[in-house]
Amino acid sequence: MSQLQLPPEPAEPRWQRLSPDARREQIFNCAKQLFSDLPYAEVSLSQIAGAAGVARGLVNHYFGSKREIYLEVIRETSTMPAMDFNSFADGTMAQRVDAGVAWFLDYLETAGIAWLSAMGSNGLGKDPELEQILIEAENVSVDRLMAAMGLSASGAKHTQIRAMLRVFGQLARSGGREWLVRKTLSKKQTHALLAGALFAIIDEAIPQTVDSGREPLQARSTEAGKK
Repeated sequence: MSQLQLPPEPAEPRWQRLSPDARREQIFNCAKQLFSDLPYAEVSLSQIAGAAGVARGLVNHYFGSKREIYLEVIRETSTMPAMDFNSFADGTMAQRVDAGVAWFLDYLETAGIAWLSAMGSNGLGKDPELEQILIEAENVSVDRLMAAMGLSASGAKHTQIRAMLRVFGQLARSGGREWLVRKTLSKKQTHALLAGALFAIIDEAIPQTVDSGREPLQARSTEAGKK
């Protein structure tokens, strides 16, 4: 009589010596990838621990609950990094816009799915803390875009320009999804769409509706062309 074959024991996590900071970053990066690939409800702390090759208790030690690590992932991935366009400070607005959109699309190519997932996040439903994180991230991202494009204003004017650029942010997210998720647009097509829209907002919509305190863009372009 043949012996009953028992299933193999689950493999123990393969430990690797890392500093506490490095271990925490490793776990966080694994969580970020899982939350990018799967809906919130389908990700567990055990999955995060398995992806990182650590015991589940270590995930709890560094981050607490699944909600807490998820909020931290959202906080990081929903804020666009600062852009450095000092080299384009004297260029035309069209050149600044083109450089800004190129930078944004390069960023999306490496971190896009996580960013798009974060900004479309609904995993926690009506969660006030999540909503506040997304609002703050959007405001920081818009302010960084304003700085990169050389837009300056204060008070109500600043609020109005911010509002217009938030509208552009919605378009940028939609364009990113069409390119990276749905595959309906190429990177080149997405660049043309976003650059055209951003330039129209800055060159036409803002001067027509908000006195931003900037010189007319046409005059700036002419001066830049003389340099």
